Amino acid sequence: MSTYHPLTEQEAIQMARSLENFFPADAELGCREIGDGNLNLVFHITDTVSGKSVILKQALPYAKVVGESWPLTLDRARIESEALIIEGKLAPGLVPQVYSYDPQLALTVMEDLSNHTIMRRGLIEGNRYPQFADDISTYMAANLFFTSDLGMNQQEKKLQSGRFINPELCKITEDLIFDDPYTISSNNSYDAAIADAAQALTTDEELHLEVAQLRHKFLTSGQALLHGDLHTGSIFVKEDSTKVIDPEFAYYGPAGFDIGATIANLLLNYVAQEHWHQEEAARADYRRYLLDTVRDIWTQFERKFLQLWEEHGVDRLFNTAAGYKKWYMAQLLQDTTGYAGCKMVRRIVGLAHVADIDTIPDAQTKERAQRIALQIGTELIKRNRQTQSIEDILDIAESAIRI
Repeated sequence: MSTYHPLTEQEAIQMARSLENFFPADAELGCREIGDGNLNLVFHITDTVSGKSVILKQALPYAKVVGESWPLTLDRARIESEALIIEGKLAPGLVPQVYSYDPQLALTVMEDLSNHTIMRRGLIEGNRYPQFADDISTYMAANLFFTSDLGMNQQEKKLQSGRFINPELCKITEDLIFDDPYTISSNNSYDAAIADAAQALTTDEELHLEVAQLRHKFLTSGQALLHGDLHTGSIFVKEDSTKVIDPEFAYYGPAGFDIGATIANLLLNYVAQEHWHQEEAARADYRRYLLDTVRDIWTQFERKFLQLWEEHGVDRLFNTAAGYKKWYMAQLLQDTTGYAGCKMVRRIVGLAHVADIDTIPDAQTKERAQRIALQIGTELIKRNRQTQSIEDILDIAESAIRI
């Protein structure tokens, strides 16, 4: 079975049964392929006797959304497995445990999180997660600090960054987020109702200048090891637990990209409340919850990141140069703002959208949400270098829904 091929459900059961000291000898294993992404097979293996379960995730050599005409490296499975192991050490309990990795089959065996909910679905259903801001800020602060030149031996960081070059998946990001939405591309996908807004993106020179600078930083700035695709579909949640999954886009890049991606997806749900909470008071209340969460994520991240820097900073000059920490955090917030905007724009006119907005049944309500999302996204991009506080991001979002 070691030669690469996409596993069948029966083969996945055999692989799970071979895990040492995991399932009892009399286990009666059942399997379902539950992957709803574009790049992988995901097998959920459950013992009907003991109730124990496990996840087997296998990379496919192509993107399912396009087919075999879009080949992808299987090495991304190694990158994901290694990233999860690193993240698990730096932010214990905030990622699934990795039990094993098979390089021949591009297969990672990991903890089952079926007792959690995909956060995107939970937000669509109107749920609230009081622990989330604390957890995700801890996850990002620990990972972005301890894999950077601020908190990691700088020679070891250079060696580690070589294991996360990830050119093929970075190319997807470079095209789908920083190029396609701003030109005529076969990868773009949007409703005819917003064709005028999509066209406007291709001729806005002020917007293009800012996107070009954000793209350049994404291509050249290896600040820290990123998750690389940190959206609400890559986060499992309960009221008292958060687990970040799917870091197959992991690579060394600008730290604000992960923070911005997280904020962008909360703001996409924020605009989608045009439908999901139709009663005005309930809609306003849930939107306040979402903006409070955005605020808490940044303020808690900033506090935790600076505390780690104070206690564990490895570079003398970075630690002692007057004003350097303030400058660094200001730059990080500005990057966060710009990348949040890029992620919002891409999810409205690019290849893959978000269910928060795409599943709105009423065409007029959906169009309004799409236009608000584009307005917020483009404003965040254009004003990213003027951002001085997290409140600037929140003001842009609140202003857009009043129109």
